[in-house]
Amino acid sequence: MQGPFPLTRELVLIGGGHTHALILRHWGMNPLPGVRLTLINPGPEAPYTGMLPGFVAGHYDRDDLMIDLVRLTRFAGARLVLGAAETIDPANRRIHVPGRHSIHYDIASINIGVGSGLPDIPGFSECAVAAKPLQPFAAAWLRFRAAVMDGSAKARVAVIGGGVGGVELSLAISHAIRSAGRTVDVTIIEMANALPGLGAGARATLLGDLDRHGIRLIEGVTVSAVEPDVVALSDGNEVPAQFTVGVAGARPQDWLDSTGLDLTRGFVTVDATLRSSDPNIYAAGDCATLPAARPRAGVYAVRQAPVLHHNLRAALSGAGRREYRPQRDFLKLISRGGRSAIADKYGGRLTGHWVWRWKDRIDRRFMDNFHDLPAMAAPRIPAEYAKGLDTAIAEKALCGGCGAKIAATPLAETLSALPRRVRDDILTGPGDDAAILGMGGTTQAVTTDHLRAFTEDPWTVSRVAAIHSMGDIWAMGAKPQAAFATVILPRLSESQQRVWLAEIMAAASDAFLAAGAEIAGGHSSLGSELTIGFTVTGLLERPAITLDGAKPGDRLILTKPIGSGTVLAADMAMRARGIWTVRTLEEMERPQGHAAEILHDANAMTDVTGFGLAGHLMNICGASKVTARLNLSKIPLLDGAGELSVQGVRSTLHYGNRKIASRMRLPETDLAELLFDPQTAGGLLASVPSDTARDRLLALRNAGYPAAGIGWLAEGPPFIEVLGP
Repeated sequence: MQGPFPLTRELVLIGGGHTHALILRHWGMNPLPGVRLTLINPGPEAPYTGMLPGFVAGHYDRDDLMIDLVRLTRFAGARLVLGAAETIDPANRRIHVPGRHSIHYDIASINIGVGSGLPDIPGFSECAVAAKPLQPFAAAWLRFRAAVMDGSAKARVAVIGGGVGGVELSLAISHAIRSAGRTVDVTIIEMANALPGLGAGARATLLGDLDRHGIRLIEGVTVSAVEPDVVALSDGNEVPAQFTVGVAGARPQDWLDSTGLDLTRGFVTVDATLRSSDPNIYAAGDCATLPAARPRAGVYAVRQAPVLHHNLRAALSGAGRREYRPQRDFLKLISRGGRSAIADKYGGRLTGHWVWRWKDRIDRRFMDNFHDLPAMAAPRIPAEYAKGLDTAIAEKALCGGCGAKIAATPLAETLSALPRRVRDDILTGPGDDAAILGMGGTTQAVTTDHLRAFTEDPWTVSRVAAIHSMGDIWAMGAKPQAAFATVILPRLSESQQRVWLAEIMAAASDAFLAAGAEIAGGHSSLGSELTIGFTVTGLLERPAITLDGAKPGDRLILTKPIGSGTVLAADMAMRARGIWTVRTLEEMERPQGHAAEILHDANAMTDVTGFGLAGHLMNICGASKVTARLNLSKIPLLDGAGELSVQGVRSTLHYGNRKIASRMRLPETDLAELLFDPQTAGGLLASVPSDTARDRLLALRNAGYPAAGIGWLAEGPPFIEVLGP
């Protein structure tokens, strides 16, 4: 989260390429005070293409060549926006990403790589896959390899492009399938001469490798069309292929045309400082074109990182800039299928298994930059301090979201000490999810909630806070009506305050409007950290669903998986895989309005939030005077939550929530501990009559909710018995 200094400038990195990934790591070690850093990328991972042939050949797992951008941005203290930029508005310094408010920048940098130049071939988009971007190719390759292994596909492969990349990939494919005991037919199609730019010795060695693998090389022809099982050539011949991959050409991303930047053949034109024709926009890597033309190779992107990092900081601070001076040639380490490689530079050639080990060591050392992020130092305690400060600093960092709530016991004790109610138009007690107010012939549900930021992205925090605040309204069977925002911004310059507020309110408005409600007002202030909350009213068209209506024999239905507190706690500590964090946030953003409508006949209902599944179920048991029996194996979990719980990861509120365990019987397992995990924007927990429970569960699943039947209610005192291993 934000440091001690006000934020005055916005630096936005577009694309998670090698250059930007290295900048993020450097930034985490030495951030520039006053700057908020944002990364925009379509997905939570970025591939290191240098290890792609080794992945295809089976030498590496997928995770070995993926940079986890969620962990990396967390380390850098940066915001991660998942989405693909679709244009830049330099006049207003705005970057447009579909599905969200435009993103302001003071300085921006583009490092988005390139795509294949082959989609213009008829049938390519439908029947083939490009080697770049890597994620779609990796998925297609794994599917094809599995089909070959189970016999549902013939191992016939066509590789379009006979450069180093195409030859490396062909040898890797051949090695992978032959190593599994299958025969394979690989054909390389090259419109000119294969392996341009290599020394004669390296080229001869690789051509010999193709012969030994039985890989056919067709030169001097183009591809006229790609069909499901064949590649048609310009000379009238055909190449049988059930897996066609394109490795030829480098295609700039089309949206760059709309930016107004100077382009060279579609690539961003930059000067020696990597600055574009707009002084506030920089570019690096394959998407950029330098004054002195160089091949598009990852080595240049990596070596541009220190210069770009320096110049971005200089642009934000007013310091002097440096020039990037690319080397005339670079060492090419080329895989040969098996654990052998060839080294080529200045026409010289080295080859053998030891060269592969050399390449492997270089590649792994590069990826260690992102897999082994250094632990940041804890705050230094001064020589003189108050009693207990050393213990407090040593304690676990405070979680965000509902993990930052006060535990149920002190809250209940405080509420019980309040004066007894004297108004007869307040129709519910303090234990229900929302207050029900009588107003003439109508009734209205009213609730309030707020969240401490759990991510660096205010848009996500605001949207989740809005959905979270409506949970109480939906749980009562009401329809959201009006919302009043409470926003505490961190210390920001006045211009930044406008930017943040606009983004926060746009995100919240989208969420409320989708639920049929509107923002009617609110209050804002500055504080030490971002906190967003809403007071929400809802209209009741039928009697409210309260906590005291559950009956013995009812079935318990949960509409969302649990574990968000554990995943978010692990994310703060950089112990969660990025994809787990992303899927958790996606689930937190899932509204529950339609689910509440489906559960209209529930006898009791609540939303599972800060007190965890066990705490909120105990509220139903206490109000309705019933015993609950939970089937632990039926409770859905968020991706990674079970694994993290076994590792001992706990949210800060977990230990306060666990105090109700004295009224429970549960197995002593780490998975059972997730019952006490605080949820943010969690699902609805409904006590449904047994004769309609199956239909309600089916309707929820058909509507796209990952709902589950997790147990039932029985006669007895307020108690929870957990059945399971």
